[in-house]
Amino acid sequence: MTPEVEAGVAAPPEEQGVVARAKVRLESLGSLARMTGQVFSRAVRPPYDWGTLIYHTESLGVRSLPIALLTATFAGLVISLQFGYFLGRFGVQYTVGRVVVLTLFRELAPVLTALTVGARIGSGMAAELGAMTVTEQVDAIRALGADPLRKLVVPRVLACLLVMPVLTVFADVVGLVGGALVVKLQYALPLDLFFQGALDAVLLEDFVSGVFKGAVFGVIIGLVGCFKGLTVEGGTEGVGRATTQTVAVTSVAVCLADFFITKLTLYL
Repeated sequence: MTPEVEAGVAAPPEEQGVVARAKVRLESLGSLARMTGQVFSRAVRPPYDWGTLIYHTESLGVRSLPIALLTATFAGLVISLQFGYFLGRFGVQYTVGRVVVLTLFRELAPVLTALTVGARIGSGMAAELGAMTVTEQVDAIRALGADPLRKLVVPRVLACLLVMPVLTVFADVVGLVGGALVVKLQYALPLDLFFQGALDAVLLEDFVSGVFKGAVFGVIIGLVGCFKGLTVEGGTEGVGRATTQTVAVTSVAVCLADFFITKLTLYL
């Protein structure tokens, strides 16, 4: 076959499939970015639906408190157990409080809370809005002259923005207390030594960094969950796909955002 003929040969089906999937992903990313701008532009303009915001804050936050506290407790237990053992090998076991508090405040508390709670509330929002989409309730809202983004998306995103930093603070406290108990029971270190070391090591910016991460993660979870729910295709089967995709996308997005926020807060 001559080079001229080879140049006119169509790409294999596998390559066409990859290009098509990449195009769909880019279009979805662009749609998500556009929806993000629309949501924030509506969020800062009145009227404000305080009742709906309070309802979603309660349903997303208060009901997620047990899993957030449980995750934080075991995170504090494990890192205290691990760091206490390895620091003891270097003869500096008394510094375990300093390591635990920095690890919790800066990384583990916000990230683990976002991964566990985000999986719950993100998939829940995707399933709820997805069911409304496939049953044409969203189209009915448009037909009545209302704005689906203002009515359905804005309260959920704002609720996530408010809820995640608060859950992060609770996770900080519970994880630190759990770590102190392990150090006391396992290594017989005084509690006052643990907490004094933690107070000497932690700075306000360490605490603020974790809370800021929680707020960013909350926005990511809310936007992805709502976007997946509003773009469902394929009936009830599509709702299931959107739910699982929400968990996967939010987990990757949280880890990616954590890297860039950490780099920003450490070197500015």
